[in-house]
Amino acid sequence: MYRLLILLVLAGLTLPCSARDNQPNVIIVITDDQGYGDVGAHGNTMIQTPNLDQLHSQSVRLTDYHVDPTCSPTRSALMTGRYSTRTGVWHTIMGRSLMNSQEYTIAELFRDGGYTTGMFGKWHLGDNYPVRPQDQGFDYTFIHGGGGVGQGPDYWGNDYFDDTYWRNGKPEAQQGYCTDVWFDDALKFIERNRKKPFFAYISTNAPHGPYLVSEEYSEPYKKKGVGSPQAEFYGMIENIDDNMGKLMAKLDELKIADNTLLIFTTDNGSAAGWRPTKGGTWKGYNAGMRAGKGSNFDGGHRVPMFIRWPNGKLTGGRDVDTLCAHIDILPTLSELCRLDDVHATERDGESLKSILYGDKDALRDRTILVHSQRVENVEKYRNYAVLTERWRLLNQTQLYDIKADPGQQTNVFEKHPDVAKQLSQAYEAWWKSLSSSFDLTVRIGIGFKPQPESLLHSHDWHTNNTNTPWHQNHVMNGAIGNGYWALDVAESGRYRIELRRWPRQEDKPMDAVKATIEIGGLTAVQDIEEGATSTVFELNLEKGANNLLTKMELENGKVRGSYFAYIKRVK
Repeated sequence: MYRLLILLVLAGLTLPCSARDNQPNVIIVITDDQGYGDVGAHGNTMIQTPNLDQLHSQSVRLTDYHVDPTCSPTRSALMTGRYSTRTGVWHTIMGRSLMNSQEYTIAELFRDGGYTTGMFGKWHLGDNYPVRPQDQGFDYTFIHGGGGVGQGPDYWGNDYFDDTYWRNGKPEAQQGYCTDVWFDDALKFIERNRKKPFFAYISTNAPHGPYLVSEEYSEPYKKKGVGSPQAEFYGMIENIDDNMGKLMAKLDELKIADNTLLIFTTDNGSAAGWRPTKGGTWKGYNAGMRAGKGSNFDGGHRVPMFIRWPNGKLTGGRDVDTLCAHIDILPTLSELCRLDDVHATERDGESLKSILYGDKDALRDRTILVHSQRVENVEKYRNYAVLTERWRLLNQTQLYDIKADPGQQTNVFEKHPDVAKQLSQAYEAWWKSLSSSFDLTVRIGIGFKPQPESLLHSHDWHTNNTNTPWHQNHVMNGAIGNGYWALDVAESGRYRIELRRWPRQEDKPMDAVKATIEIGGLTAVQDIEEGATSTVFELNLEKGANNLLTKMELENGKVRGSYFAYIKRVK
C-alpha cells in the first residue's frame, strides 16, 4: 500500500477519496414545509427549537439560500446540482415528480467515492423502478411512498403513528411517530457505519400536512395563543428539534462529530407558520419576508441552511450572506470531500467552498432562477423569480430591491427599466437552456428485474385535470378523474395488469361494472362481477414506451380511472 502511495505521489496522482483517512462523514437533514422563520434562532419568539438554535450557533449559516417553492423540484435539484426542470421534475404529482433516471445524483457521487449511502423518510422523486432511491445511488433505504405519509402511493392506512414503511423495497410495520422512526433508524445506520465514511440523507415528511402530532407537542402552543393547525405545525417542528438533539448527541457519543459534515435545511417556504391561523392570537412569523410555500416571493423559497464541520473549520456561528441555492450543494460537497464528479460540467450550481471559508467577494455577481409550475406541461413566464443579491424580478411586471425592501412591498419595475430588462434577458436565456427538457417524460419501468411487479397509483397519472386523486382521502371518497401512466416496458412479452379500486391489503369491492384498458394501440374491455375486488387483463406488450389508460364505468354511469394497477410480466 505504501509503495503504491509513493508511486502515485511521484506520478502526480492521488488516491481515490475512498482511500483517504480524513474523509468527513456527511449528513443532510431536510425537513418538509418548514420555512426560514420557523426556527427560534431566526427570531421566532414562539417556537421552541433549542437544538436547532444550538446547531445555528455552531454552524456557518447561509442567510440568502434559496430552493424551489415546492418539494419535489427542490429535492431533484439538491440531488443533482441541476435546475429541477432539467431533471424532468416540475410538479409534485401527475408524473412530473419523477426524476430522470439518467441523472447522476449526489448519492451516486458519494457511493462511487467510497461512501456507504443511506436515506430515510421522504423521497418524492418516484416510487417505481428506475427512479426509486435504491436505483439512484442509495445502498440502504427506509422510506414512505409518494409525497407524504398518507398520500396515494404510500402504504395504505399510514397516518404518522405506527405505520408501515419500505425498508430496501419491502414493507415493514413500525412502532412510533414517523419523525422518530426516521431518526432512530438513521442513528442505527450511523452507528453501523461509524468506522468508514457514510452519507446519510434524513428527509422528514414533517411538518408537512396533515398536521398530526402528539398533543404533548401541540397543546403548549395552544395555551400560548397559537391557533390550529399552526400549533400542530410548530409541535411537529419541536419534535424534529428533539430528534436533532438525539442526532447530535449520538455523533458526540460515537466521537465522530468533529469529522462529520452536518447540514440542516428545508425544501421550501413555510406552509403554516408564516401567518395567523384561526382561533389564535399569535400572528405567525416569517422573518420579515412575504408569502410562503408555493410563492415566487422570497417567503416561498428562501430557507434555512446550517453547515457544521469542526475538522473542516466550518463552525463557530458565522453568517454568509452571498446568494446561493440548492443547485450548489452537490458541487460544494464534491469539492469539500474531494470527490471526483465526472459530470461536473453538467451542473448548474457552483461550489460554495470559497464563501464558506471567508472569501466575501466570491460569487457576488450570480443570477439564480426559480419557478413554480405545478402543471402537466411547463408554461413560460409562469410564477418565476430571477434573483440577484440586490434584485428580485417576478413575472415580467414586478421588480423589488431586496436590500432596501426585504418584505417585497414596493414594486419598482417602472423606476428601474434597465435592471428589469437585464433580468428579463437572464430569464429568457435560462428558459432557452431548459427547453430541451420540456418534452422529457420520465417513465415508470415495468417488467424489470429489480422490481418484478410494479404498483401504480393515480398520483402519477399524466393529466390536465386539476382534480388528480393523489391522496388516500381522494381514493376513499371516490374522486372522479382520469389520466394515463407513462410506462417503459422492459421486454416484449405477455403482461398481467390487475386493476383495483383499493390496494390488495384492503380487498374491497371495485364499485364498478365495466373496465376498459388502452395500451400500445390495444383496447380491451371486461365486465366486472358484483362484489369483485379486482379485474385482471393479460396482454402482449411491445418493448419500450407505452401509455396505459384505464376506464372504470360506475353503476351511476360515471367513468374514472383505476386508482391502483399491479403489473408484472408473466411470459
